[in-house]
Amino acid sequence: MAAAFASGSAATATVFQALAPGDHVIAPDDCYHGTARLLREVFAPWGLQTTFVDMTDAGNVRRAVQPNTRLIWVETPSNPLLKITDIAEMASIAQSAGALCVCDNTWASPMLQRPLSLGADLVVHSTTKYLGGHEDVTSGAVVGKADTDFFQRVRLIQNVYGAVPSPFDCWLTLRGVRTLHVRMPAHCANAGRVARFLHDHPNVAAVHYPGLPDHPGHATAAGQMADFGGMLSFQVAGGRDAAMQVAANVRLFVRATSLGGTQSLIEHRASIEGPDSTTPDDLLRVSVGLENADDLIADLAQALG
Repeated sequence: MAAAFASGSAATATVFQALAPGDHVIAPDDCYHGTARLLREVFAPWGLQTTFVDMTDAGNVRRAVQPNTRLIWVETPSNPLLKITDIAEMASIAQSAGALCVCDNTWASPMLQRPLSLGADLVVHSTTKYLGGHEDVTSGAVVGKADTDFFQRVRLIQNVYGAVPSPFDCWLTLRGVRTLHVRMPAHCANAGRVARFLHDHPNVAAVHYPGLPDHPGHATAAGQMADFGGMLSFQVAGGRDAAMQVAANVRLFVRATSLGGTQSLIEHRASIEGPDSTTPDDLLRVSVGLENADDLIADLAQALG
């Protein structure tokens, strides 16, 4: 079962809207800032309660469960710190609590991760990203493994609110899906090479990429993902000003905030998220595209100095 939306955020909002005022959601402390803003600024005044926890520790999630918990929202790898959450463990906790487990699978795509097979009830995609794949469409989707009452409510909200994609946007998304199986391995291969280069660079303080063996979520990611994805972030030694200078110095990378397309993008994430951002000031988020990996590494090398 699937429902198409005009954006990933519209898909996300519809899932939360399908709950009831007074219901409780558990969400990750590191997630897409638009999702956090929806929960804090839109649905909290409406009556939805949310507890944000570090989901890399399942104990935090178990302790956060309340009698009115109705949904556990999972985002793995997370945005922008690429934290890894055990989807099967979250699904088990949700089932024990009588709640739904919903996974935002935008960064991994169905090529790399299958949350429904791991026990999740619903999957949300910003199909703007890897599924569309060409940076020319905005759309989203909610996918379920069964036509439940909750999914029917998602359908109802989709219908009456009208946040649906145009026919042409649907065509663009389907066109992108046809090449997903070719694009994703290339994204992953390039990202792995870039991550290893950054990991060894003296002007890089930290690299966040689950394909690196010393990443704290490496083993979990290896168990639930077919590969480690095309997204990474890194922290520049020297703080915010040094990070901003690196972003200014790149020539091949495009300074932009989207992801999942054929060209490589870089951004200073805290600036994008705004004054309430909890993202480290020295962090740059990178969507690794399909250019030659040697060219990408050479560009970062000259930008880092």
